[in-house]
Amino acid sequence: MSQQIVACPSCEGFGWFEDDDGAAQDCDWCGGIGYIYRSADGLDSRIPPADYGVVADQLEQLERQRLRAMGYTGEAKKPWEQKIRQQRDEDSIQ
Repeated sequence: MSQQIVACPSCEGFGWFEDDDGAAQDCDWCGGIGYIYRSADGLDSRIPPADYGVVADQLEQLERQRLRAMGYTGEAKKPWEQKIRQQRDEDSIQ
């Protein structure tokens, strides 16, 4: 059975959404990664964590394409390089 990886139709590839209180929540459909498997018959399923290593390069490529389609021209930063995450880490230490 052939499966392709596509952007999650629920969160449109973001992997999260804001709830009514404005807090970020992981997408239930894709498990927070923004992408899903779509079978040849059009059935969607979550990408299991055991597959992440196998599909990581493809997910990175799809994410770069999605960001470019939104007008982003830079390169993605790893989570530990992101200023907002560094700030949160510093805040949690204090």
